[in-house]
Amino acid sequence: MGILFLSVAVLIALAFGVGAEPGVQSRLGLNAARVKTFFTLPDLVVPTQSTAYVLAAVCAFLAGVQLTRGFSRRFNLVLGIVALIFVFAFLVWAAEGRSLSLLGMLQSTLLRSVPITFGALSGVLCERAGVINIAIEGMLLSAAFAGSVAASVTGSLWIGLLAGAAVGGLVAGLLALLSIRYRVDQIVAGTVINILALGLTSYLTDQFLQRNQELNNPGRFQNVRIPLLSDIPILGPVVFDNNIFAYLMILIVAVTSVALFNTRWGLRVRAVGEHPRAADTVGIRVLFTRYRNVILGGIVAGIGGAYFSLGAVGRFEEGMTAGRGFIGLAAMIFGRWNPVGALGAALIFGFADSLQVKLNILQVGIPSEFLAMAPYLVTILVVAGAAHRVRPPAADGKPYVKE
Repeated sequence: MGILFLSVAVLIALAFGVGAEPGVQSRLGLNAARVKTFFTLPDLVVPTQSTAYVLAAVCAFLAGVQLTRGFSRRFNLVLGIVALIFVFAFLVWAAEGRSLSLLGMLQSTLLRSVPITFGALSGVLCERAGVINIAIEGMLLSAAFAGSVAASVTGSLWIGLLAGAAVGGLVAGLLALLSIRYRVDQIVAGTVINILALGLTSYLTDQFLQRNQELNNPGRFQNVRIPLLSDIPILGPVVFDNNIFAYLMILIVAVTSVALFNTRWGLRVRAVGEHPRAADTVGIRVLFTRYRNVILGGIVAGIGGAYFSLGAVGRFEEGMTAGRGFIGLAAMIFGRWNPVGALGAALIFGFADSLQVKLNILQVGIPSEFLAMAPYLVTILVVAGAAHRVRPPAADGKPYVKE
């Protein structure tokens, strides 16, 4: 890891330092555009080349400490610091001689992490009870379709949201039936559901929505600005000036985290996921707990799916989830099957997604095809790096047969 830190330092110095023009500055905006607040911060203006050299020196120092004596218990913190240094150096280089709205990127990061977080929470609820949920992508896509149609027909976005959650629960019920009742291989069952959802929504879109545009015009939830809190510098515009899905995400993460680790319900769920036989001997209904948690996970995924059509685009489009369900699965693994950890991992993926859009707009010279790869490349790297460091629930993916 010390060699890795040193490699990052060299990369920052060569790519972002030597490659920058001397005397050129970078401007990072810290205020929301077109929104008046009580507090404003001056934009962060830094010399591009000098900043790269300073950040490279900090990474080199951390590499030296790691190579000589190591950081032991603080290693994860230092690894995060090195990652943030690299990202900041990259942003400064991308904004060379121009302005980049850092606050806008943070706002976009939170929004783009919303469906990923809901997908990850769905996986947490299912896998903590011992059922692998590969079908998150299918749940998101089905819910996006149902939410758009229901909201268009009824004229109510809230009914569309409820319809998305209900359809997500129905798809999860199918997964539970296949995995728990008929003991089908859970990965195969999830893959089948994903293929079914993609094919069915594409067929229905082609046959009905394209010919009846009034069935696919639901509109979008508008941002709800919370007074006073939204005026807090940086944090306020990012967190407290959002649509309902962002607020629901934060609420559900908090409730799920407390419920899993601080209630009797959560203790029983985790017992079923770790040792179902022992849980059964003390009177916990293992199969009922798994059914309930899988369906709850589907409802959560359904809310995330409704975000695509009711919170982001304002209509349903074929394949609009674009693999976000699988990225949510990766966020669940990287977050160690913990709701708060899953949110943190989803923010990383959301940032990678937001970054590729911003760099494409700035035309930094990197081909757009490579920029579009960023979220998926980060997913591969994170899963590959975390695979040997995390431990899933012991009974995850193992069918239970009551004796």
